[in-house]
Amino acid sequence: MFLSVSANKNFILKVEITGFSDNRGEAYVALYRENDDFPKMAGQFKGKTVIISNKTAKVEFSNLTYGKFAVAVFHDRNKNGVLDKNILGIPTESYGFSNDARETFSSPSFSSASFTVTNATSIKIRIH
Repeated sequence: MFLSVSANKNFILKVEITGFSDNRGEAYVALYRENDDFPKMAGQFKGKTVIISNKTAKVEFSNLTYGKFAVAVFHDRNKNGVLDKNILGIPTESYGFSNDARETFSSPSFSSASFTVTNATSIKIRIH
């Protein structure tokens, strides 16, 4: 019997986020697949809110299939559930993406932030 690797749904992704200015609020972490609406919150595959301790947050996503994913995270300092922006649309809360993907005047593309999830995958993201 042949079992495809892509059929396995027991893969785990561990994400460690650093760069928080303080422990106030929480971290919002969003996971995206290739066909999801990266990096829009409403377009995510899975999302989690986690506490910040020692200016670091850790989160785990389980039951994933083998494939390409990307992560977006922001420091929700006031716990209002959104990335706050100023009148010009510039974020006022820290944020980051997998692969430290960054663009000057827009969000990064999925391809620049993507990575492949295998059986036990760990990534680190530094928010700015």
